[in-house]
Amino acid sequence: MISTELELFADYYQIHLFDDGSVTDLGDAWTEEAVLDHLAVSMDAMAVGTTVNVNVAVTVEVLEAAPEDDSAEFDHVVEGSLQVPSGRLVVMGCTDYAAEAARFGVAAGQVRVRAARGNLAEAGRLGIDSDDDPATMERLRLQVWPAPHADSVVIKRWKPLKA
Repeated sequence: MISTELELFADYYQIHLFDDGSVTDLGDAWTEEAVLDHLAVSMDAMAVGTTVNVNVAVTVEVLEAAPEDDSAEFDHVVEGSLQVPSGRLVVMGCTDYAAEAARFGVAAGQVRVRAARGNLAEAGRLGIDSDDDPATMERLRLQVWPAPHADSVVIKRWKPLKA
């Protein structure tokens, strides 16, 4: 397993993952269902929705096989499939400069991505101030492994408490 820690600006409440050669525009992928699920997926690109529009702590794990289910440790967990023909996965904030974004070597071809988000209530409560302290930041773990295409799925849905 390869694990990397990043801090990314979740502009427009999203973090993007895509094949290094992708030219996909994710605008059409943000369907009503995608907004509810916090996951917009196209053939070679996806966006994970966030609770905040500031920096989030992102962990990227490149795995050889599907991970164990540890969704109980997170607030919201979704999975989607992605084609990565180049074998290089780009991970960045929505408006970051792609040429300078983090790249990860993955098995070329079809991969599965599990996006597990945590600390959502605290980050949401603090809003733009949530990234002032690592203890209050929204956390996003992205696990990537080779797998045949499968429909996107919500493993665990977060429902914020109403004020």
